[in-house]
Amino acid sequence: MIKFKYLRKLLCVFLIVSLSSCSFNSIFSFKRKAAPSSSLVYDPNLPVKVVRTTSYSHREKEKGGKYGALTASGRRLRYGKIRSAAADWSLYPLGTKFRIVGQPHTYVIEDYGRSLVGTETIDIYKPTLRMMRSWGTRNVKIQVLEWGSFKASEDILKGRLQYNHVRRMYNSIKARS
Repeated sequence: MIKFKYLRKLLCVFLIVSLSSCSFNSIFSFKRKAAPSSSLVYDPNLPVKVVRTTSYSHREKEKGGKYGALTASGRRLRYGKIRSAAADWSLYPLGTKFRIVGQPHTYVIEDYGRSLVGTETIDIYKPTLRMMRSWGTRNVKIQVLEWGSFKASEDILKGRLQYNHVRRMYNSIKARS
């Protein structure tokens, strides 16, 4: 009889502790979990476009790569909630903001590259070579959140016309107006 009372008290204490503890709530959660905010990942009101993406890093050793972690627009490369990207500025002008469907980050076109001119490819910035290689080449769905400025693109490119790829972008922008 004494053993039974002891076991009963022990069982009551165990139940009280376990029911009020966080471990019980995490295992048997009665609270409804909030769905992830789909507005961060996909906006059904914006058009979706499939584009080819590649990646680049300031750690690449490339000919003429004297700017390090600076973009063609003069900003530091960004990799956080807002991330840097590069493209042909005659197609995606400086300051264009877009999101890759399914990812919460916003990308901003702040850079361009010789191999991007004349293509619809967008180059996604990655801070390490490992991350860059891991991205590789992907076709992804994007949504343009805000178009950049052709005028701002033209103003920056105007001072760099000695480079063939810059001249091509500049002439394409001028032909638009």
